[in-house]
Amino acid sequence: MVPSFDLLLQGCRLPDGRLVDLGTLDGKIKEIGSLTGRPSHRAVDCGGLVLTPGLVDAHIHLDKAFLSERAPSVEGTVAEALRVTAEAKRRFTVDDIRARARRALDQAVRAGTTAMRSHVEIDPIVGLKGLEALTELKREYARAIDLQLCAFAQEGILQSPGTEALLEQALANGADLIGGCPYNDTDAHAQIDIVFRLAREFDVDVDFHIDFFDEPEHMDVLYVAEQAVRLGWQGRVAVGHASELAGLSHEAFHRAAATLKDAGVGVIILPATDLYLMGRKDARHIRRGLAPAKRLLAAGVTVAVATNNILNAFTPMGTGDLALMGYLMTAAAHMGTDGDVADILAMLTAHPARILRLPDYGLHVGARADLVLWETERPAEVVTTMAPRRLVVKAGRLSIEHERSCKDLWRTGA
Repeated sequence: MVPSFDLLLQGCRLPDGRLVDLGTLDGKIKEIGSLTGRPSHRAVDCGGLVLTPGLVDAHIHLDKAFLSERAPSVEGTVAEALRVTAEAKRRFTVDDIRARARRALDQAVRAGTTAMRSHVEIDPIVGLKGLEALTELKREYARAIDLQLCAFAQEGILQSPGTEALLEQALANGADLIGGCPYNDTDAHAQIDIVFRLAREFDVDVDFHIDFFDEPEHMDVLYVAEQAVRLGWQGRVAVGHASELAGLSHEAFHRAAATLKDAGVGVIILPATDLYLMGRKDARHIRRGLAPAKRLLAAGVTVAVATNNILNAFTPMGTGDLALMGYLMTAAAHMGTDGDVADILAMLTAHPARILRLPDYGLHVGARADLVLWETERPAEVVTTMAPRRLVVKAGRLSIEHERSCKDLWRTGA
């Protein structure tokens, strides 16, 4: 007997341009092909619109979203953002964090993000409030998004006594992985060692904010890669920002890229934040401050593009729509050709899924049916126009359905 699908998407266009039907069953993609007449619990005529896997936001700070009114950006520097946000944290409550994070999650889910990694600040200032708030939201939003929580030492570890014990407690309380910020500590390599020690103790992945400067004066990412290989953590390490990579000579960059590839270190570019905060001291020919995506991809490095912050001193703009980050990359990273745009789409989907080590991700039979239907028939316009979303599917069931109307009253003289 031919099985009935839970959901049948008829006439959808895959990123490679093929027009197909797609059926889901028990949360998975069951069949792709010509499925006309097959029974289903629900069928949707997609009308040739583009279907992609769900968006994956590999780096966001839900606990620091929407702080611009209480801690605005004035100088526009990393140092200021660290300072004013640390002060704002002193007044955080679990309810406050939960309310702001829920607002960001709603925006992301409605825009088609089906998986996300959020850094959660763990330090003596805020304690475990962020983890408590986001753990509740992780359960609440489980039907709409897979949420990983990274216990993150924004304020440093050595220069912030008590943080190491709090990180250990956070991991014991259910944090999914651990993150560090070596550039904001008294000894970058010592912090990296502590983070890896805790990662090994709890058998979790590692995610660093690293080398967030214009000139390649630190390149701590190379030490991270060295430790990943030494400790057997290849494929379990990601780094965010890494803007110093853009300042390396041609030869030094290729050596660094080969080191990252061999260590399985994923690089996460955060274009809204990096464009806003980098190049601040440049009087002319102001640098973009982005890790070089095209060259990293060419070297075989896994590269993702992510949101980072929404409306705070690090990033005083944003909508929670991950497609915006891809849109920014087309201009800021000179990635406007058809091949480049396809790479950007991969940096919003397949590459971050690899970094988050999501099982059964993608657009193939057997993959988890996390999908987005876009209001365009051209795959490139997912990135180049931030095409509106029509539907979002999570685990084979409709999660979000957008309905829009617009009346051109001027045409009728109304």
